[in-house]
Amino acid sequence: MIVSIPRTVRRLYFMVLLIALSYLLYSVMSFLGEWISPVEDYGIPEGTAVKAFQETARNGDGLNIAQRLRFYYWYGE
Repeated sequence: MIVSIPRTVRRLYFMVLLIALSYLLYSVMSFLGEWISPVEDYGIPEGTAVKAFQETARNGDGLNIAQRLRFYYWYGE
């Protein structure tokens, strides 16, 4: 079996270049994803502000699972 040194060096160079460019592309896409994502502003209300959503205790006249699932698919919420 004959191993060509120049051919092996070219393949090794290609693999290193491919890995480096893949990492660079991953880093750029990760940076853009963080830059585009919205700011998390769901903190605790300050002053006289109140939260609009509060969990309520479950009582007997609520919706059952089938009705909730039907509403979920109907309204998409």
